[in-house]
Amino acid sequence: MDYQKIIEKYYPENDALRRILVTHSRQVADRSLKIASKHPELRLDREFLLEAAMLHDIGILKCNAPAIQCFGTEPYICHGYFGGQMLRQEGWTRHALVCERHTGTGLSPQQIEHQHLPLPLNRKYEPEALEEQVICYADKFYSKSDLSLERTVVDAARSLEKFGQEGVNRFLGWAKMFE
Repeated sequence: MDYQKIIEKYYPENDALRRILVTHSRQVADRSLKIASKHPELRLDREFLLEAAMLHDIGILKCNAPAIQCFGTEPYICHGYFGGQMLRQEGWTRHALVCERHTGTGLSPQQIEHQHLPLPLNRKYEPEALEEQVICYADKFYSKSDLSLERTVVDAARSLEKFGQEGVNRFLGWAKMFE
């Protein structure tokens, strides 16, 4: 897979949003690969980690988040879902799952219903494969609104409180496994 070619297809070369996407995605990819190096016993697919981390936020261009140069029409919470659609159209189903499952520490059907999130309920939005979990975990350390920020484990956990204690606990479990 040539993830760069997919990014270039959807994001013009001199676009501020592309710069944000690529910088953030590279941060997530680097952290994911660092975890893979630190934990060879997990037998993580390094090539897939790189590709999927670089594409996990590909759907942000369809969303409305002006603070990070997203001028689409959809709610930002849907960027993973739209990214999944985009990558399925490209023929990359496994990568599409990472897009769909990286929001918070994953979204349960109960969270989607309780919070009235505009996501179809016919998909699983919780990371399952170890690679999905690693990318979801790594993503929580970096912000697209402040590319120079790298959160600590404690700060990343705090940022997840809005998703509920279950998500915080899942993240802290990953921290024990991956750090």
